[in-house]
Amino acid sequence: MPSGLVALLDDVSVIARAAAASADDVAAGIAKAGSKAAGVVIDDAAVTPSYVTDFTPDRELPVIWKIAKGSLFNKLVILLPVALLLSQFLPGAITPLLMLGGAYLSFEGAEKVLEKLGGAKHGETLEDEPTDVVAFEKARVSGAVRTDLILSAEIMAIALAEVADQTLIGRAVILALVGIVITVLVYGAVGLIVKMDDIGMHLTKKDSAAAKSTGRGLLKAMPVLLVLLSTVGTVAMLWVGGGIILHGLEELGLAGPAHVAHGIQHAVEHATGALGGVLGWLSYALASAVVGLVLGGLIALIVHLIAKARGKGAH
Repeated sequence: MPSGLVALLDDVSVIARAAAASADDVAAGIAKAGSKAAGVVIDDAAVTPSYVTDFTPDRELPVIWKIAKGSLFNKLVILLPVALLLSQFLPGAITPLLMLGGAYLSFEGAEKVLEKLGGAKHGETLEDEPTDVVAFEKARVSGAVRTDLILSAEIMAIALAEVADQTLIGRAVILALVGIVITVLVYGAVGLIVKMDDIGMHLTKKDSAAAKSTGRGLLKAMPVLLVLLSTVGTVAMLWVGGGIILHGLEELGLAGPAHVAHGIQHAVEHATGALGGVLGWLSYALASAVVGLVLGGLIALIVHLIAKARGKGAH
């Protein structure tokens, strides 16, 4: 009995050590994958507020919650199984699929640039006084969830590449946890951003002079911040979309465009000394955004020509 008990305890300790090592591997995988995907996460947080700012204050958080649920569905129900299956059985299909998503993001970004330059608007705002507010909200949420699908696919692909050495179950656990953590962070930040004016208004009613001053500062800063985020969100669509295209072409053996963009980045890094890292990254992002804008503009032109031809055919 004593020897049997010792053997059992020994087995338990081995299992416990294995479980601890597995947990450490998962934690390390989450940290590694999350850090690599940080750039796209920031882009996601910058893009999303533009889908919420047209709503009345009482609808902002419910709309964010709907988009967040859609984002979780994207990551856990659609992208996670697809990513695992493709990585296991058809890894060569991941790059072309991501490039399709990059083309869509480029198209969305180019459409927004055309609207800012005075082109026709595609989609209602509350300023247009939509006849069906419920349908307007549903359409806006659907648009945000579609854009999130592309950004989430990029996040999951980056994360997947960083944990490719894990087992299938390990990859599944890490990707699921990365998806949940990133969604909570992104939409928590978005909720805080869009409600910052309400927080400022609340602070202005406090007795403390410091609270009132902070509240007034928040109220003054919010319009500027929302305009800035709208611009950053549009640019983010272009640089992420263009970056996906450049990386995809490189993966498929057409490395010329990516080499040009990286050449610009390295030239800026060498020319700017201590600021080389930041300015080099910005130059690559700008080059990617130009690629996204050109590609997205071409797609927008084709889409509008097709829509125009169909409209004439209908008459």
